[in-house]
Amino acid sequence: MTKDNLSLSDLKDRTVYVSAVNVADLPEAVAKGISQGRVYSLNSSNGERLALVKDRSLAFVLARQNEFHPVPVH
Repeated sequence: MTKDNLSLSDLKDRTVYVSAVNVADLPEAVAKGISQGRVYSLNSSNGERLALVKDRSLAFVLARQNEFHPVPVH
């Protein structure tokens, strides 16, 4: 299968949602060692957190490098 003939369901499965997360809202074990106040989360369509990264640009790069389609969440 090529990227040109992906079906809508395939695209949905490869979509990740990028959102800002306050470090204070993270579990203590996750927040430990993070010095900044906000990080960015990549989440699957079912809400599973796949990754946390230090900035928004990196979140989009990480998604694309792993053949996901990043969508910003405000």
